[in-house]
Amino acid sequence: MGHQQDAYFVPAKSYWPIVAAVVMFVTVFGAAHWLNAPPGEAGFGKTMLTIGFVGILLMFFGWFRSVIRESLAGNYNSQVDRSFRMGMMWFIFSEVMFFGAFFGALFYARMFAVPWLGGEGHGVLTHQFLWNDYTAAWGTNTGPGHVGGDFQTVAPWGLPLLNTLILLSSSVTVTIAHHALKVGHRGKILLFLGLTVLLGATFLYFQAHEYMEAYRELNLTLHSGVYGSTFFMLTGFHGMHVTLGTIMLAIIWLRVARGHFSKDHHFGFEAVAWYWHFVDVVWLGLFMFVYIL
Repeated sequence: MGHQQDAYFVPAKSYWPIVAAVVMFVTVFGAAHWLNAPPGEAGFGKTMLTIGFVGILLMFFGWFRSVIRESLAGNYNSQVDRSFRMGMMWFIFSEVMFFGAFFGALFYARMFAVPWLGGEGHGVLTHQFLWNDYTAAWGTNTGPGHVGGDFQTVAPWGLPLLNTLILLSSSVTVTIAHHALKVGHRGKILLFLGLTVLLGATFLYFQAHEYMEAYRELNLTLHSGVYGSTFFMLTGFHGMHVTLGTIMLAIIWLRVARGHFSKDHHFGFEAVAWYWHFVDVVWLGLFMFVYIL
């Protein structure tokens, strides 16, 4: 028994990492082709994007199934649990650095690059490379019509505020579900965890609606200069994280329904809850620095 407690489980070789790399490449390739294809030629990109997205879902299903089977087989002892916790902490730290780089790019563009282009300093860049009526103000026109034309920014007190309330509410519901798990109330767990999944899906629906409105009514696109680039880069990557988090929460809901967790052993639940809280905190930063300021 003592030897089993001290032994560290080493999983068998897996093909899922290479599968993940391939399907993510296909997804990004399809999205890039779709966004940059000439009018009427985006069909190939959409097809590749769809194939990649379906492949990602299948990859998640298969990889999660393998890990779940290892857990249910009793292969994870306390030492493995500690390594999982440390790994998740470092993963979230890497995500902090990931978004920190993008927030840094936003700060640099707003506080340094745009003023320089507006004539601060010697004014060389403005006179050499920009048009005559250029205005050095964040969120203004990106240039002549053939470059991008005028656009409007997304008002913060509409869908962005609603999405903020949705994500804050989802943090509350997942916390209630976690406390219910600790005391063994499965019905309460399923209810509030299900509400969290629903709130995550609702957030994604409203963000998709916001994107369509930005393109169709505000002329705010990826071609809208540095403002459009940073806006869609930050909100788009955050939306991707919300998508992944919602998928993982749905899988955890299924595992709770099948009785995979106990009040003493449920790190899978905790890891996803940590990730979800991180996603919520990032959104607060986005709401403040992208939409309001």
